[in-house]
Amino acid sequence: MTQQGDGSGVARYLVLFEEDATDEGTRTMTNVAGIRAVHSGDITAQTGDGMAHVPGGVLWADLGVAVVTAATDQIDALRGVLATRGPIAMIEPDRMVYAISTQASHPASADAEEGSFTWGLRAVNAPASAATGAGVRVAVLDTGIDVDHPDFVGREMVTRSFVDGEDVDDGHGHGTHVIGTACGPRRPDLGPGYGVAPAAEIYAGKVLNNAGAGTDGDILAGIAWAVQNGCVVVSMSLGAPVQPGQPHSVTFERAARRAMNKGTLIIAAAGNESARADGLIAPVGHPANCPSIMAVGAIDQEREVGDFSSGTLPDSGAVDVVGPGVDVRSSWPMPQRHNTLSGTSMATPHAAGVAALTAEVHQGTAWELWARLSQSAARLPLPSTDVGAGLVQAP
Repeated sequence: MTQQGDGSGVARYLVLFEEDATDEGTRTMTNVAGIRAVHSGDITAQTGDGMAHVPGGVLWADLGVAVVTAATDQIDALRGVLATRGPIAMIEPDRMVYAISTQASHPASADAEEGSFTWGLRAVNAPASAATGAGVRVAVLDTGIDVDHPDFVGREMVTRSFVDGEDVDDGHGHGTHVIGTACGPRRPDLGPGYGVAPAAEIYAGKVLNNAGAGTDGDILAGIAWAVQNGCVVVSMSLGAPVQPGQPHSVTFERAARRAMNKGTLIIAAAGNESARADGLIAPVGHPANCPSIMAVGAIDQEREVGDFSSGTLPDSGAVDVVGPGVDVRSSWPMPQRHNTLSGTSMATPHAAGVAALTAEVHQGTAWELWARLSQSAARLPLPSTDVGAGLVQAP
């Protein structure tokens, strides 16, 4: 993961504050390092409002995190107070993350054998569920959405871009695909049904640009936005590879825990770095490797682990559940309309959609929602290091 900077010693950083110490922490940033963070509520632009252009930085109070632009000497001064048990808990560089998907291995045959519903919907038992996700807000943080896509006409949808200079329209395709799997139609007028939670309220947050790349800071902005809007589920088919044994981000872990305490469950792709046929199993990537983020691995139609799907390794993050992630058909920006892709990116929105259905049926906290998803998952005759609790199942 590479740090975001401009080559002049000025770069972006994540500043994590201790619990209930946000106000004190922002004052410390100003007094010690001359860094002023604007409260996110004071930023009114709704499209293309990434944070790179904001002098100083932005405070996301619900998460207790500021994303700041600062010179090296400012950050060094701030790091000098870390050992004082003050209000600042951690300073991390703002890193790059990416959309996680690959081209399908057999897209034509997959489409031909779908029937009324995609194999993914059938695998998670969505067609048999009376739940539709009605009344449940689902945030999908990705490359945006084709807002004029015919399969989403008439749907409840709130959009926002956190990418500088780009509106929420999906110039990549990945975001439209994963939103379709999580919240698309079960009975479209063309092709098989592919949406797990077809009546969920869609919150499409663009945190990756049209090339499929983004930053930690913009992802945290999207998470904070989802929390502020009462989204029960956040789906993130994005990430970056890590090395075996590399610790997870403390900032993302604390932010995820704080989001959970406010009623928002974060679900993220485990990563596509494995090459299992060659004997390589890669660790769960960032930020899915955080203990308080549900990491989703991928299986294929035979309920075998996807060759690319990352796994649980010692002293690394764990796969919590799996979803259908090989040869998955879903929506795609017009004029193509539909596309078939593979990846833990495709498995993640299946899990997010099932979470929305479960939240509709069972009221409770985000922690209880996590527990229900794990307890109701279909057990698979595969190592738990590869599939966690098993294949997510609709209620």
